[in-house]
Amino acid sequence: MTLYFIVKYLHVAGAIVILGTGSGIAFFMLMAHRSREIPFIARTAATVVVADMVFTLSAVILQPLSGGVLMMLSQTSITERWLMVSLALYALAGVFWVPVVFMQIEMRDLARTAEHKREMLPPRYFVLFRRWFLFGIPGFGSVAIILWLMIAKPF
Repeated sequence: MTLYFIVKYLHVAGAIVILGTGSGIAFFMLMAHRSREIPFIARTAATVVVADMVFTLSAVILQPLSGGVLMMLSQTSITERWLMVSLALYALAGVFWVPVVFMQIEMRDLARTAEHKREMLPPRYFVLFRRWFLFGIPGFGSVAIILWLMIAKPF
C-alpha cells in the first residue's frame, strides 16, 4: 500500500465523517425539535454539540491537510477547475457551519435553562432553530457537491 492510497483513504473517510455526522446531527436535532419535549431537546442538543466538536471538527481539519498531501503526491495543480470550485465550496460550507456550532450551543443552553426552570422554550430558541435549519442547507449542500467533484472531477 502506498502513501498516496493511505492519504486518499483518510481523505475519503474524512468526507464520510463530515457527511455522516452532518446528516445525523440534522436528523436528531430535527426529531428532538419536532417532539417539543424540552428534556429530549436539551439532551439531544448537548449530544449534537459534542458530536460536532469531536467528529465534524476533526474531519474539517483533516480534509485540507489530506487534500494538500494528495495534491502534492499526485502533482495536481490547485488551478484545476474542479479543485478550485471544491475549495470555494469548502469555504462556503465553513461560513455556514461555524455559526451553526454557536447556534447549537445556544439552543442547548436555552433548552437546559427551560428544563431546569420548568418553563417553555423561549422565542429565541425557535429563531435559532429556523436559522440553524436554513444555514444547514447551503452548508451541507456544499459538502455534498464537493464529494461529487472529488469523485467525478468533471472539469
